[in-house]
Amino acid sequence: MNILSRRSFALGTLAATTLAACGNGIGGGGAATIDARVDSTLNGMFAQYPGTQDLASRAAGMLVMPLVTEVGLGLGGSYGRGALRVGPSTVDYYSTASGSAGLQIGAQQFSHVLFFMTPESLLEFRQSPGWAAGADIEYAISDQSEMLRAETTTSLSPVIAVIFGQTGLRLGATLEGSKYTRIIP
Repeated sequence: MNILSRRSFALGTLAATTLAACGNGIGGGGAATIDARVDSTLNGMFAQYPGTQDLASRAAGMLVMPLVTEVGLGLGGSYGRGALRVGPSTVDYYSTASGSAGLQIGAQQFSHVLFFMTPESLLEFRQSPGWAAGADIEYAISDQSEMLRAETTTSLSPVIAVIFGQTGLRLGATLEGSKYTRIIP
């Protein structure tokens, strides 16, 4: 088997594994399923991290990703679907995807919520054809899911991310390099 065939086989296997492991509604019940998962995720987050209720009350909007699956074996990727909430209402549905290469092995699933703390950051997100998470996001909870830091609730950052509910065999979760795209469920 030559190197190109091995690489093609590895990429094909990784893609198939990623899709099989997702379990986050591909071809599922559409908007109603996503909304139910978003409600459940928010209720769980508010119960586990009460400080997030203050963030939610001050946010212009929240992008809730109930389940993101991340798989890596040399090459890696992640995928999830969720909803953008402005107040109590869902206004749009989004998917998130990322790819990576390097020394990595394992799989994990996690939830995350992006709090858009200014109307400008929410508008920029909604108007972009594909918004990419970058280094300008402030993380409110560490990889070990410690308590919400006090300085986060008074932060002036336009976007605050809360990552929680991590399970699996990979260490750490980051949103840098993740691309968010509007979808029709």
